[in-house]
Amino acid sequence: METKNVDLSALRIHRSSEQETPPLIKRRRNLIISTIIVVIIFIAGYFGYQSLTAPAVEVTLTSVSWMSPSQSNAVLTASGYVVAQRKAAIASKATGRLVYLGVVEGDRVQKNEIIARLEDSDIRATLEQANANLRVSEADLKDVQQTLARQKSLLDKGLTTQAEYDAAEARMQRVLASIEMAKAMVLSAEVALENTRIRAPFNGTVLTKNADIGEMVVPMAASVGSKSAVVTIADMTSLQVEADVSESNIERILTGQACEITLDAYPGIRYESYVDKIVPTADRAKATVMVKVAFKKYDSRVLPEMGAKVLFLTKPSDPSMLQAKPLLAIPVSALIERDGKKIAFRVIDNIASAVVVTTGRELTGYIEILDGLTPGEKVITKVTESIKEGIKVKVI
Repeated sequence: METKNVDLSALRIHRSSEQETPPLIKRRRNLIISTIIVVIIFIAGYFGYQSLTAPAVEVTLTSVSWMSPSQSNAVLTASGYVVAQRKAAIASKATGRLVYLGVVEGDRVQKNEIIARLEDSDIRATLEQANANLRVSEADLKDVQQTLARQKSLLDKGLTTQAEYDAAEARMQRVLASIEMAKAMVLSAEVALENTRIRAPFNGTVLTKNADIGEMVVPMAASVGSKSAVVTIADMTSLQVEADVSESNIERILTGQACEITLDAYPGIRYESYVDKIVPTADRAKATVMVKVAFKKYDSRVLPEMGAKVLFLTKPSDPSMLQAKPLLAIPVSALIERDGKKIAFRVIDNIASAVVVTTGRELTGYIEILDGLTPGEKVITKVTESIKEGIKVKVI
């Protein structure tokens, strides 16, 4: 058979001859895809709506803070402030312009030291006048004494009358009275002059300076341009921490009970202390009782009005524990264990955010944090099963 003249073009495959997808199948496929998309959108919208409309879980926050190892012996923790038990806003009894101020904030003063002085030229003039009047009366006294002595001599010799003698004696009594009055005027002027001197009532340290040279000082300031107290001083040896203890917990506190004070400014330093006084009245608004805690020993870092935390202990602290490194801790209730991990929750834009933490030893009501949180961070105080990653919360 001869193949030279065979037409090979007849063997070509014609693409146009393929069968197209029937319209019915295409419509079914499009319908299925559309249905799946609608279901996905519905599910996403449902859960989105649920998350938006679900009520927020109310939570409280607590700080990640440094805690003392003595916490294991603590029966109660309270917050308060360092307060000087001897403190005075020093004012003047006189009214006048301040012409001298010899102290500034931080200066130490001694009892009866003059720390300020008011203008006193008018009072000095009054004092001079009173002294002059006294000298005049004393000069008159010498004259009437001599007159009375002569009248007595003459009366004894019968050379004068009793009336003349009585008149001389009366003049002497008037002069004696005028001398007493002049002395009183001198004393009054001296007191007024002393009132222009503002003295320290006790040994202390100047906390604030309330007036400047040139300002008017009055006992009860009634105008913007006048001042009453010139300086405020405190006895730095009388510092104590005044802490508010809940009425429900006050039965745990006893006078003389061992305590430990930590200043907010120096969380790594702890001071041995004790309960000095339980104030015998309650604050009705806060339902608390004030407890005054005295330092056994403290240094210059302790300043009035500093914030402080007080641990009320079951027994005195071991001196070695006072030197031990503080622990970073949070309340035990702020942790929950899930899938073998311990988790705390931060709050970011009213949404709970879980953080895995590594814990150390447990103290009374607190647990040490080794990793995962930093000092000062806020976490949810009490974590329950209802609190999960991403849920809406409301901080109260």
